Amino acid sequence: MPFIRMEPPVNEAADISRLSFETIERELRGYEECARFTFRELEVAKRLIHTTSCFSQVLESLHFTENAVERIMKLLVEGALIVTDVNMIKVGLSSFYLQKYGNESVCYVNESFAYERARKDGVTRSYAAVCEAVKRHSDRAMIFACGNAPTFIYAAVNTLIDEGIDPSSCAFILFPVGFVNVVESKEYGLSYAEEFSSAAIALKGRFGGSTSTVAALHAIYRLIEDFDSEGKYNGR
Repeated sequence: MPFIRMEPPVNEAADISRLSFETIERELRGYEECARFTFRELEVAKRLIHTTSCFSQVLESLHFTENAVERIMKLLVEGALIVTDVNMIKVGLSSFYLQKYGNESVCYVNESFAYERARKDGVTRSYAAVCEAVKRHSDRAMIFACGNAPTFIYAAVNTLIDEGIDPSSCAFILFPVGFVNVVESKEYGLSYAEEFSSAAIALKGRFGGSTSTVAALHAIYRLIEDFDSEGKYNGR
């Protein structure tokens, strides 16, 4: 067939987004797994499906500790620091949301001290970077957003313990992807969260990724509109 120049059938951003979520809503009706999620948890799942176009993998692997979404919403509203394992997550987060809710995002993986500690201690730069982040910001509530490096999770948990930081002031997005340390790191993070009352969201197994981590946080930001002016939940 000869080449024929064409334009996109749908070319308005708002229409693309609307039609995408209408498709997700329609196709989700065929998945019984939806019943195990609360309203807010399902909203996070929809965003992850929108980002990955994977229905079964998201619905089967997505796990929340009790009231995790609500607790992360509250941390964000109160200005929690977002510590990321890679700069891809840091730059992917909406500057509008960060500024509106006073959430600074930090990633120290490319700092010289991370290289030096990684070389000296025989650890990954992600491990070294989050150790430093926890120590530097021990006076702040923190959300640890991990979409790539599972060693980041071990370092976050271990440094929180070593520094004696209140676990209830912390939350985890446990989305590393890959084949080494990945499954174990998520279970480690969930074990800590469930034992010491931190909020955590995980994509169990090998599935995950930085773009999914950003999508989950953006979904939670969107849910913050359920707060009233005093920070109390209106509920839906």
